[in-house]
Amino acid sequence: MTPRPVIPRELAGKDIDEAIAHYEAEGGSELAQRFIDALQQGFQRIRRSPGVGSPRYAYELGLEGLRVWPLRRFPMLIFYQERPDTIDVWRILHAQRDIPSWMAEPELR
Repeated sequence: MTPRPVIPRELAGKDIDEAIAHYEAEGGSELAQRFIDALQQGFQRIRRSPGVGSPRYAYELGLEGLRVWPLRRFPMLIFYQERPDTIDVWRILHAQRDIPSWMAEPELR
């Protein structure tokens, strides 16, 4: 299978910006860069093998095809769906959040 581009939605882009700002404020630019590197590695992983993510939240939220992949060394989760030509990234959320509430925002449907 040919790897497809990973395309973050607007909310996912905001999640990324907020996480970078948080890690930069907490640990400086080196920590923020490590987060960016982990995120890029996560995107590469789901790009190469979209089926690798857990479908757990697809069942919980009733969103067919939704998968989640954890970042290495960061408590963040990539929520995405495999599309015919792309990997559609919905959100990047902290693993300790109330995921069903955050994913149920009207913009996601």
